[in-house]
Amino acid sequence: MRSSSRIDQMGNSPAFVAVLRASRLVAITHATVLIQGESGVGKELLARSIHDSSPRTKGPFIPVNCAALSESLVESELFGHAKGAFTGALTERVGRIAAAHGGTLFLDEIGDMPLSIQAKMLRFLENGECQPLGQEQPRKVDVRVIAATNRDLGDLVTTGRFRQDLYYRLQVVPLSLPSLRERGQDIELLASAFLESFARQQGVTQPIFTNSALEWLRSYPWPGNIRELRNLCERAVIFQAGQRLDERFVQAQLHPHATRPNLGQVGHPEGVPATGEVALPHGGISLDTLERDMIRAALFKTNGNRTHAARLLDVSRDTLLYRMKKHALR
Repeated sequence: MRSSSRIDQMGNSPAFVAVLRASRLVAITHATVLIQGESGVGKELLARSIHDSSPRTKGPFIPVNCAALSESLVESELFGHAKGAFTGALTERVGRIAAAHGGTLFLDEIGDMPLSIQAKMLRFLENGECQPLGQEQPRKVDVRVIAATNRDLGDLVTTGRFRQDLYYRLQVVPLSLPSLRERGQDIELLASAFLESFARQQGVTQPIFTNSALEWLRSYPWPGNIRELRNLCERAVIFQAGQRLDERFVQAQLHPHATRPNLGQVGHPEGVPATGEVALPHGGISLDTLERDMIRAALFKTNGNRTHAARLLDVSRDTLLYRMKKHALR
């Protein structure tokens, strides 16, 4: 199924539908697009939808996570290098930009692109030329650029961490994806789709959220947005296949100490399920996923204070920072 079809099924709230409508209009052009939105709202999925609906759909879609690129190697990763361009360059390397020729280059977390490479990226956007390290002549490439960020690039420009000229060159067509807490009416649709998909993958009976659980989900602030809802639904299928998922279950799974406005704490004291309420499935469970979710819950509880979050998790601050880096959390 094309990604454009999947994103069409992700909601019908006015804010979300407006972004989809704008994305369809820009998809048929070759304009540079800047997708803005919090982490987990589906920026890459929207980028893939634009690519799939564009004249470039038969070309490659090359995603690049700018935050994951080593500053010492970022130029080689993006622009490529000739053999012998530097110590260790034993063969020629085609960069991500050249690999996207005829298609779309998706620059995720563009706000984390090092300043040292931003000027060269600007030149590429201006003239469509890509010059690998160690080569005297640039190559002309036909690439459409879609960038995405969960940061305020305007603030980064003000503080000198992002080039103003590159900012304006990227912001030809800005699209802003709303957070999940702004799309309360879409939560039931999304949850049902995720539960159905995971149940089909696992070959088990789909669990169902009760009305009280859905009401609680609509009131939850969703710091992890759609990614957090997706993780909840995957855990529900693993632990509670074929069951009715009540408010007590989702409260304990999402945030052990969270309560809905004007409601008392529901379920077991401290919001933690009683021993034996959840049985380990025969197929096992990912400890990495559980650890990541607990770290995110602690950071949410402490408003991002890492020292306090480490205290809640009963680990040292250094251990917390190590595990945040391990799970690519910030």
